[in-house]
Amino acid sequence: MDTFWTILDGHPLNQEVEGWTILLSLLLSFVLGQVLAWVYYFTHNSLSYSKSFVQSLIIITIAITLVMATISGSFVIAVGLMGTVSLIRFRNIIKDTRDITFLFCALVIGMACGSQRYAIAIVGTITLCFILIYLHLADFGMHHSYNAFLRFSFKGTIDPSHPILLTLKRFSRTFSLISSNSCAPDGSSMDYAYQLSLRAASNNEQLLSEIQKIEGIHNISLTMQEQLLEV
Repeated sequence: MDTFWTILDGHPLNQEVEGWTILLSLLLSFVLGQVLAWVYYFTHNSLSYSKSFVQSLIIITIAITLVMATISGSFVIAVGLMGTVSLIRFRNIIKDTRDITFLFCALVIGMACGSQRYAIAIVGTITLCFILIYLHLADFGMHHSYNAFLRFSFKGTIDPSHPILLTLKRFSRTFSLISSNSCAPDGSSMDYAYQLSLRAASNNEQLLSEIQKIEGIHNISLTMQEQLLEV
């Protein structure tokens, strides 16, 4: 038992257990990398989900562990490895800043495992995962302003008492006309674009249904701004 706690604290007993220490580091980084990847999978709610990114979180954690074990106690190897890594070019664009945060967490966990700070790696991973799950369940930082763009074509002119404006007042807090363009040579049909601040995102289908009932309106398109930014 004393041997186990000594290794867990990051102080190998002697040179003979170095191979077992490296194996323990790799196994621990694999387990903790999977924990981080599962938390990412559970808390992910945007449109940029990628299976390869989830797997990369585990691989990066193990790879950094190997890097730390390789450069341990050797300045020459560290400098050489830095030169080698500088030749690698990553061309994938990460759209979500949250993904960058998970990558950074994987790097830190791998560094802790590779430098044999096992207690820091375990406690740090558990703490990070609890915080990430809390932020997800509490929906922390969510600003409930459902901004949307409404586009439609209408034959004729829209006056202040037109039914479309009354419908928009029912379903949105505020709305404003962005553009109106003629889509017919004789000017009989116009394309309108409105920016809306909806009262609730769950009423989108009802809003579209009410607009479709209005005579003369066609080519209706409603786009939520949050979804548009993610794409």
